[in-house]
Amino acid sequence: MHFKTLLLMALLASSFSARAGEDPYLWLEGVDDEKALEWVRSENKSTADRLKSSPMFEGLYADAKAILNSSSRLPAIEEKGDWLYNFWRDQKNPRGVYRRTTLEGFAADEPEWETVIDIDALSKKEDRQWVFKGMACLAKHPEHCMVRLSPGGGDAVVIREFNSVTRTFVENGFYVPLAKGFTGWIDADTVFISTDFGDGSMTSSGYPRITKRWKRGTPLDEAELIHEGDKDSVSVAAFRLRSSGADIDMVQEGKTFWTTERYQLLDGKKQHLELPLSATVNGAFQGRLIISLKEDWDRAGTTYKQGSVLVADTTALHSGGKGMIEVLIEPNETMVVEAVNTTDSTVLVTVLDNVRGKIYRYTPGPEGRWDRALVSFPDNGSLEITSIDDETGNFFARFESFTSPPALYFAASTDWQPQKIKSQAPTFDGSRYQTEQYFATSADGTRVPYFVVLPKDAKRDGSNPTHIFSYGGFRNSLTPSYSGSYEKLSGAYGKLWLDRGGIFVLANIRGGGEFGPAWHAAALKENRHLAFEDFEAIAEDLFKRKITSPEHLGIEGRSNGGLLVGATMTRRPELYGAVVCGVPLSDMKRYHKLLAGASWMAEYGDPDVPEEWEYIKKYSPYQNLARTVDYPAVFFYTSTRDDRVHPGHARKMAARMQEYGNEIWYYENMEGGHGGSSTNDQLAYRLALAYTHLWTQLK
Repeated sequence: MHFKTLLLMALLASSFSARAGEDPYLWLEGVDDEKALEWVRSENKSTADRLKSSPMFEGLYADAKAILNSSSRLPAIEEKGDWLYNFWRDQKNPRGVYRRTTLEGFAADEPEWETVIDIDALSKKEDRQWVFKGMACLAKHPEHCMVRLSPGGGDAVVIREFNSVTRTFVENGFYVPLAKGFTGWIDADTVFISTDFGDGSMTSSGYPRITKRWKRGTPLDEAELIHEGDKDSVSVAAFRLRSSGADIDMVQEGKTFWTTERYQLLDGKKQHLELPLSATVNGAFQGRLIISLKEDWDRAGTTYKQGSVLVADTTALHSGGKGMIEVLIEPNETMVVEAVNTTDSTVLVTVLDNVRGKIYRYTPGPEGRWDRALVSFPDNGSLEITSIDDETGNFFARFESFTSPPALYFAASTDWQPQKIKSQAPTFDGSRYQTEQYFATSADGTRVPYFVVLPKDAKRDGSNPTHIFSYGGFRNSLTPSYSGSYEKLSGAYGKLWLDRGGIFVLANIRGGGEFGPAWHAAALKENRHLAFEDFEAIAEDLFKRKITSPEHLGIEGRSNGGLLVGATMTRRPELYGAVVCGVPLSDMKRYHKLLAGASWMAEYGDPDVPEEWEYIKKYSPYQNLARTVDYPAVFFYTSTRDDRVHPGHARKMAARMQEYGNEIWYYENMEGGHGGSSTNDQLAYRLALAYTHLWTQLK
C-alpha cells in the first residue's frame, strides 16, 4: 500500500516529471501542492503506524513530554529594565506565555510570574497559530517594544509594536506585515526597517535588500530610504549600537553569507567602513567598535591576526581617517572567541578553550592597556551569557555539562563573583556516567576531537548502542550541554538514550567553529569532503576503541547536519546501523533555487558553475543514491512550514530511497519552521519517533 501510493503520486505528477528531466520527484517541491501533501500525509501515517506499534514508543513519548513540560526546567532569562523576562511552554501553555518577574522574585523557590503575552490566548482570539519569535525593546525605555510573531513557526514574521507597561499591543503603532525582515529602535518614535517593500525589494535569497528609516504615524511606503543593496546580496539591515560614549548607527549589506559591507551613518550620510568583508562587528564600547577577525588583516603596516578581537575608533576605519585600533585578545591554537558582550564599563569575552567555556572581563587601563581577569565559573562545561545590563555591567550566565543540569549564575559588577541563583532539577542520574574526550585522526592527518558520554562500567566489546550527533558547518560550535543536545533539550537525551543503555557522542568536526575561523574555513566549498572524512574517522575510532561497532552505531544531524549524515551515509553506508536526518539539505544541485538556499553559496559553492558542481556532485546525497547499495535505515523529519531549508529536500530523498527499495521512515510536521516543532508536545512526539527508530535498529 505504502509503495503503491508513492507510485500513484508519481503518475499523477507526470507533468512535473517531464519538466524535471532526470528528477522524477520535482513535484514534491510543491510545498502546499495537494498531491505532495497527500504523499506527506500517507508517509506520516505509515511512519506512525510502524513506530508507534513498538513497545518502546509510549514510554519514550511520555518521558519526553514529562521532561519538556516539567516545571523544574531552568527558565531562560532576558533582562529588560527592572524586569526579568522569560518565554515558557508547558502542558497548560502549549504555544507559550511570555512572562516576567523581578530579580528578587526569580531567586525565590517559587517565583511569582506576571503574564506579559499569552500566545495561546492570542492565537485563539485571532484565529492564528502564532509562534512567538521574541520581543525587542528600546534601550533605557523598555516600555517601547517590538514583538515578532510567526504563523506556523517559519522565519517570516509579523512585527507589532507592544507596550510593556500596559502589556498591550499599541493601537495604530508600528506594524510590519508578514515577511522575512528586521526592525531596530532608534528612538521612541523612529525605527530602522528592512522588509518586503514590494516587487524587486528582496534579494535572490529571499531577504530584504532595502533598509529605511521609519517615523511613527507615517505610512510604511513613505519611510526614508537609507540603503539599497544588490539583488544578489544576501540581506540588508540598519541598526543602532548603544554605548556610553556615543551611539553608532550602522548599515550592513551581507554580500555573501560570510562577507559583509558596512557603513556608518553620520549626519544622514553613509560613511564606508574599511573593514575586511569577513570581519564581524560585535558591538560598541564607549563610542568605539568591537570587531572580530576571521582572517589576517593588514592595516597601516600592522598585521592583525585571524581570530583576534579589536577595539577601533570609527574614524580609523574611514578612508584617510585617523584613530586608534587596539588588540583586545589574540587567541591561541586551542582557544577561540565564542561571543563578545559590552557594557558601559567593561567588555566580556566568552571563549572556548579546547571546547570548554570560559568568560574573561576586560576593562580599560592606563596608557591604552586593557586589564584582563577570569570570571570564576565551574570548569569542563558550556558557558553562555544569557542577559546583561548595559549600565551596571551585571550579567546572567548559564553553565551546563553533559551530566550536570543547567544552572543560572548572576554576576554583579560590585565584586564579579558569580552566584548560583537557580538550577534545573536532574532529569537523569548523571553520577552514573563519565565524559571522555578523544581525538580521531582524519584522512589528511588532522586530529579531530569528540566527546563520549558513557556509563562508568561500560563494556568495551563493541556492543554498545551509540549515537553520534554532529553539525560541521557555518562556524557553529557544538559544546557540552546537558545530556548531549546542542538543541538544549533539557535532559531528554539522558532519559531517552543514556538511561536506556546507550552511549552518546558529540563530534567536533571541521566546518564548525570549535577551534576558530580556520577550523570552519578548512571545510568550505571544494574542501567540504573534509568534514565528512572527519566524521567517518570518528566512527572508525569508536570501532578501534571497541566502544561500538557499525551495526550498533546510529548517526544524527539536522539542517547542515542533515546534509552531513546524508552525505556520509551515501559515501560510507557500511559504517552505520541507523540514521536520523532532520530538516536536511539533500539535493545540492537545486539547493540554491529553494527558499534561502542562495544565501549559502559562500559555504557550499554554486552548482550552476561547472567547476563548482564538479566537487558538489561528489557528495550531494540525492544525486549519489544508488539502486544497488544497501543503506542503513533512515528516519527523516522536516516541517511543511520550514521557510529556510525547503521540505522538498527531505521529501525527495525519502521518495528516491523508497523507490530503490530502502527502509525509511518519514515524518513531516505541518508547522514548526526550521526547528521542526512549535510546541513541546510536537517536539516530544518527534523525539519519541526518532529514538524508537534508533532503538529498533541498534539494540
